[in-house]
Amino acid sequence: MAKKLNSLTIGFFTLTLGINQKLIAMKTLQKFAACLLVLGFLSPSVRAQGLLKKLKDKANEVADKTIDKKADEFLNGKKKSGATSEVAGGVSVPGTSVGGTGNSGTGSSSSSVRNKGGAGLITTPPDVKENLSLAESSFKTANYGEARSALQQAILGVEMEIGQDLLKSLPETIASLPKQADKDQVTSNGWGWVGLTIHREYLKDDKQLGLTIANNSVMMSAVNLFLTNSGYAQSTGGEQKWKQTRLKGYKAVIEYDDNTGYKLTVPLGQSSMLVYEGINFANEQDLMTAASQVDIDKIKKTLGEK
Repeated sequence: MAKKLNSLTIGFFTLTLGINQKLIAMKTLQKFAACLLVLGFLSPSVRAQGLLKKLKDKANEVADKTIDKKADEFLNGKKKSGATSEVAGGVSVPGTSVGGTGNSGTGSSSSSVRNKGGAGLITTPPDVKENLSLAESSFKTANYGEARSALQQAILGVEMEIGQDLLKSLPETIASLPKQADKDQVTSNGWGWVGLTIHREYLKDDKQLGLTIANNSVMMSAVNLFLTNSGYAQSTGGEQKWKQTRLKGYKAVIEYDDNTGYKLTVPLGQSSMLVYEGINFANEQDLMTAASQVDIDKIKKTLGEK
């Protein structure tokens, strides 16, 4: 009789357990067992303790299985979070895969269609006049956030145009090395020359010349420190890795490394610099001759450096 009662009681509570109700079920089991003792179904002996232990173990087992099952259903049946960050409506956060039912980590939509190519994004400088008009109208209506953003875009547009003009002013060839048009690059963060970078490469066979016009206050500080500090003495013995020199009247620093070749840095005013990087040039004079073909005065004037 006691065994049947034990079995029926465990079965009853097994059927009534639900997910996330583990603690409530345990309290209920304890109360029910106490009632059985009061009603005389059980003797206050080891049988009562054994029943409580069995009920507790069974409750733990069923609750754990139920929770594991629901967790598996959520992760495998509904959505397993990975590279995609999905929000309401099946729309993904920019930079992740799109589609509410896409496979995890694949970046694909529910149709399993794969992108086979595209034209990419068009590099178009911001319209300066349009952004200036927007900044003015926004300022008049006290929309200062919009005015600030529009001004930044206008400055970015100006810098991109200046960068393109400087690229057009550079020689088509230097030291018989033709320009690599696909390597031309102008980058800017849109805050008054800070971070403006203009880059071009010249290449023929294994001989290459890289030319970079940059606004970088950190690099400028290091170069100016080197040029003005007498502590950086130049040695006459041993292998020379760097030294001061001049290019078209401008102070400069030239370096050499067996792996990377020659590097010539020419400061232009307070914050801009011109950097040449020559690979497989025969000697120092070979690089200096190539570097002299660039109109440094025009670059300095265009950037507004004093």
